[in-house]
Amino acid sequence: MTGDRDRLTDTEIGERLRLAREGAKLTQADAAALIEAARTTIVAIEQGRRRIQMDELQKLATAYRTSANAILRREAVHLDMVPRFRKLAESGDSAVEQATRLLNDLVRAEVELENALGVSRTRNYPQERPILPGELRAQAEQDAQELRDWLGLGPGPVTDIVSILDLQLGIRVYVRRLDGKVAGLFAYDETAGACILLNANHPHDRLTQTGVHELAHFISTRRQPEVLTEDERFSSREERYANIFQRCFLTPARALRQRFAEITAGQSHLTRRHIILLAHAFGVSREAMVRRLEELKLAREGTWDWFLANGGITDEQVRQVVGDLPARRSGSVLAQGLVPPRLALLAREAWKKEIYSEGQLARLLQLNRHEIREVLDGAEREESEANELVKLPH
Repeated sequence: MTGDRDRLTDTEIGERLRLAREGAKLTQADAAALIEAARTTIVAIEQGRRRIQMDELQKLATAYRTSANAILRREAVHLDMVPRFRKLAESGDSAVEQATRLLNDLVRAEVELENALGVSRTRNYPQERPILPGELRAQAEQDAQELRDWLGLGPGPVTDIVSILDLQLGIRVYVRRLDGKVAGLFAYDETAGACILLNANHPHDRLTQTGVHELAHFISTRRQPEVLTEDERFSSREERYANIFQRCFLTPARALRQRFAEITAGQSHLTRRHIILLAHAFGVSREAMVRRLEELKLAREGTWDWFLANGGITDEQVRQVVGDLPARRSGSVLAQGLVPPRLALLAREAWKKEIYSEGQLARLLQLNRHEIREVLDGAEREESEANELVKLPH
């Protein structure tokens, strides 16, 4: 009895096909050639004025790198943020194109799981802070400190930026292996909300810095897509704001001044040991720490350049001061998993309820069989251990 209500209309199917075609960078003429029809036929199908035949749908879905099932599923989500990124000057690069497509696919997958389970993401978004005329540094410093206070972070280091973005703020955040030149991406969609993709190949401190950089764009220029690349020069006012915000958020001035005074008490020179201890305490790179000290006038301008010219600050020197670093700090964030906490819970719940199979989840989340097994591992044991005492009230 629910079949007619669950079936998509021809207009809805046509819109999904249009988005899939544009995402595959094919023209209406290209699509028409695939089904041996006139371009006007594709126009009519996409506008919902002509019902598509199943053999036509299968041919187009294959060419659009999707499936007929994905087009027809009621819970499937069809959005395309890729064209927004293409409008950015640097987005002609194939690595950026690939990363934006991955972000788009992961957002669609998460929203589809939410629809299938009948849940919605709670958005705990702070008020947007447009960049004002005048001095950028003071505004970025104030915005960063107020956000830390709002999140209740205190003066300590930011140890898990993914959980802050995902669980505290309700931002959709994903960590995947990307081309080395792409550090991160940010986009905002009215339906899906704020979305961030970070490069899992980068060290933990670099990934944290990128996460906060994208957070700055979320705070200040929420509806403008952004790509952070390896050669970013922070030339625009928006990028300079995000770069300053990042440093201020990770190394708040008051806390850093206090720790600096404690570590350098009675000393006459700033040494590598001081830098190592400070960088370790705040969870940032050695360069980021020295640059921040220069900014706060706690070190002379050009201090980092001096260190570089005199052998730098090596990993071996770090080990001599603080010992072997935990895997979380010395390796990439892959140790935390390729699926953020909330999305992992959704995937496990959908699997336990047999809404999706293991293979379907692997394809949906773009994981291999080994990776999806890691996401689902323990779900059966948790279910068998459940009892009435720990059952959630509804």
